[in-house]
Amino acid sequence: MTIWDPKQTLDSIGLGGKEERKRSAKVADAIRVELATLLLSKVRDPNLQDVNISRVDVTDDLSIARIFFSTLNHKGGVKSAEKGLNRAKGFMRSHIAKTLNLRFTPALQFKYDKTAEKVEELDSIFQEIDNERKIRDHS
Repeated sequence: MTIWDPKQTLDSIGLGGKEERKRSAKVADAIRVELATLLLSKVRDPNLQDVNISRVDVTDDLSIARIFFSTLNHKGGVKSAEKGLNRAKGFMRSHIAKTLNLRFTPALQFKYDKTAEKVEELDSIFQEIDNERKIRDHS
């Protein structure tokens, strides 16, 4: 009689035994969650109301955290959001230091994430191609 082992079953279907992630990736995830929560709950700057933290990259030595953000207002809100984030940088870094209990808190660098704009651009190109195919097929 074979005894059922849930860990072995999960491993066999590819759901168990995650690969070990780098510490910097774990810290980056924790920083992303903390900053997103902070933006929702404690930051009162109106320039930061439409800001979303899309991803965080932390260097292997944990000295720098590059925080990529996006805004709902792609055109006009980017510069004001970046200024607001840079003004709140010290507050955010001290909050991260308190909540994550790291020996050294990374310096925060904010960068606009252009992924959403690129997706929109590609989507419009694909839509144009689709429209041209429809016109060509109907001719």
